[in-house]
This record gives sequence, structure tokens and C-alpha cells, in this order.
Amino acid sequence: MISPDRSGPLNLFTSRLEGITGAERQQAVAALQRAGLPTRRVEAWKYTALRALGQTSLSAPAALYDAKAARAVLDDVLSAQDSLASLPRLVFVNGRHAPELSVLPKAVTVTFFADTPRFGTTAAPDRDPLVALNTALAEDGAQIQVEAGVDGGALVLLSIGLGVQGSAFSFHPRHAVTLASDARLELICVQAGQGAYFHNPVTDISVGSGAALEHVTLQLEGAEAAGLGTVYADVASEGVYDSFALGVDGLLLRHEVHARLGASRAAVHVNGVQRLGGSQVGDMTSVITHAAPDCISRQTVRNVLDGHARGVFQGKVLVEQIAQKTDGYQMNQALLLSPDAEIDAKPELEIYADDVRCSHGATVGALDDEQLFYLRSRGVPEAQARQILIEAFLDETLGLISHAGAQALCRAMLTRKGAAGESA
Repeated sequence: MISPDRSGPLNLFTSRLEGITGAERQQAVAALQRAGLPTRRVEAWKYTALRALGQTSLSAPAALYDAKAARAVLDDVLSAQDSLASLPRLVFVNGRHAPELSVLPKAVTVTFFADTPRFGTTAAPDRDPLVALNTALAEDGAQIQVEAGVDGGALVLLSIGLGVQGSAFSFHPRHAVTLASDARLELICVQAGQGAYFHNPVTDISVGSGAALEHVTLQLEGAEAAGLGTVYADVASEGVYDSFALGVDGLLLRHEVHARLGASRAAVHVNGVQRLGGSQVGDMTSVITHAAPDCISRQTVRNVLDGHARGVFQGKVLVEQIAQKTDGYQMNQALLLSPDAEIDAKPELEIYADDVRCSHGATVGALDDEQLFYLRSRGVPEAQARQILIEAFLDETLGLISHAGAQALCRAMLTRKGAAGESA
């Protein structure tokens, strides 16, 4: 029985957690009973409250969904960047695979959590309550495997949330991506939807020796939705995990990455952009662990915040004693378009090795009045001038996305967000 006085937001899931069977799921429930869901008293959640989940119990989504609405969301994403329409795609609606909207890939092996549940070994439900919640309640997800030496090309993983008026629900997809030695894959994850819901995906990633995964995530959730995703990535010798996250739509967003460089000459890139307005809260949190020598990590995150929006950046680089000759870099920059916007930045270095090169930094500023005046003096309307400067601020970071279609989709969504802000 969940204790109401200790669990806080966990009360929203009480009815679904009781009667859970299976050893791994029961262990996750026990972890939740001990810790509850995080509040602001938990250091890693100091700046991000779960109030957006509401006060009503969050049920499981109905098995049937509005097929017309799901198709509309899919078409909206594909129309924003036409080149994505030709790519294979795995589509999930309210956390369940939708085969009628999917186009299965040929170069990679795909199975589904609903058919063969596998929780993997990288994610840590005993340390992360949201991973524990996912472990307890996961119903489906994509399990993607690329064999040794195979170039899997590009694959779209689209999660659609369809909120229903008067119904509060949550879904918890459990995805896994495994690249064997010298394999390649470009994975474009799009989290989109309409209305209110709670989306809590967990992705367990293993990058083998000499393998390379480009992982782009776009958070385009429903206007009243909460999307809190957690990624665990383990990278072997000479492997590369190159990730990028874009936070645009949703009432509460959090993209959390735990990356471990487990063997020499591995590399991790954890980059991102947040473009928020209104009362949105967006949180990009990372823990990059150097657990082997001669490894590289890079992190660049830029935020553009308007209205009463609040951005959060928490980036930790942990260098273990064995990880000599580590090269780690981390930078967070924010552009505040409103006096009511807020950025909370907490870069961290925790170093136990003595032969390393590590640095971090953070900057906060506003649009440059002189640059704005220059554009205005040459006949550029103010709204357009502001958008030009915003795009210039984000351009370098967006250029870190290697896949042309994914980069174009990110740019299109940022342009759409800017246009919506001008008309608000």
C-alpha cells in the first residue's frame, strides 16, 4: 500500500501500482514506496516541480484512440519536413504501437516490449523514481537492434499523445536501442500530441565498440501535456553517442540523459535547444560519467525564453579516478526575451583524476539593442528583426545535428514557434 503522506505526487498512480506482478516491476514499486516521486527537496529536481501533473489520478489510456487525430499529428510532423516521409517509422499512440501508421525498417531488427518485455541493464529504477514508475507501468515500446557492421540508416520513432477532454491519463513507453560493433544508426525521436496527458518514456541505449548512434529528440507535446523523458546510454571503446534534444511544446518538459563512457576512446555529445514561452517549464538535465581513460564529452545547450517561461539546465560531468586524459566541455547559454522569463543553470564538474582537461560555463543575456536597431534602421520590421537575431543565436547549436532532415525539422519547428509567439 502506497503511503499518502510520504508519496506526494505518487498518489496519482496508487490504483495502478497496486497488484503489480513480476519481480522487476515489484522491485520498482518497492523503490517508489521508499522514495515517492521527486519533489523540490530532491537536489536533482530543485528547479522542476511536478505540479503540472495535476491532482487527479492518472489512469491508463484507453485501448482505442481517435485514428483521425493521430493521422493529423503524423501528417503535421511529416509535412514540416518532407524528406522524413520516405523514412521507415515506428509510431506509438498513447504508448502503444500503431502498426497501421508505421513503416517497418529493413536494415534493423525491431521487436516490441508488449510482445517480449525486456527492461535492459543500463537504466536504474532504484535511483531514479521516474524510471521506477516506467518500469512498473510500461506496456509497450520499440526494441531496436543493429547488427555488427550494419549501417541502419535513418529511422523515425514517433510517440503521439492524444489527450481526451475530462480524462487524465499517463503512458510510459519503454524503448531500447542496441548497436553491435561498428554499427550505425540515425534515430529521430519525435514526441508530439494534443491536449493534456503525462508522457514518461525511458530509453535504454547500448553503443558497441566502434559503433555510432545519432539520436535526435524533438519534444512537441500537447499544450497541456507533461513530457518527462529519461535516456540511459552506455558507450563502448571508440563508440560515439551523439544526441540532440529540442524542447518546444508542452506545459512541462524534461529531457534527462545519463551517459557512461565505459571504455577508452569513447565519445559522447549531449546537445540541445529549448525555445519556450508562456508559462512553460523546460528542463535539460545530464550526467556524463567518464569511467575510462582517453574519452571525450561535449555539451552545448542554448535556451530562448519568453513570457513567464522558465528554463533549467543541470549538467554534471563525473570523471572517475581511472579516467585519465579525459577531455570534457560543457556550455549553457540563455537568451531572455522577457523580464519575467527565468533560467536556472547548474553546471557541475566532479573530478577524481589528475590528468584531465575539463571546462564548463554559463551565460545569460538579452537581445542586443544595437543589432536590433541596425536591422530596424534598414527597414526590417521589429518582429522579423527579433526572429533573425534569435535564429542567429541558435544557428551554431542546430548545426551540431548531422542528419539534414532532422536538422531541417528542428529549424521548421523553431520557426513555427517564433511565428506563434509573434501572433500571441
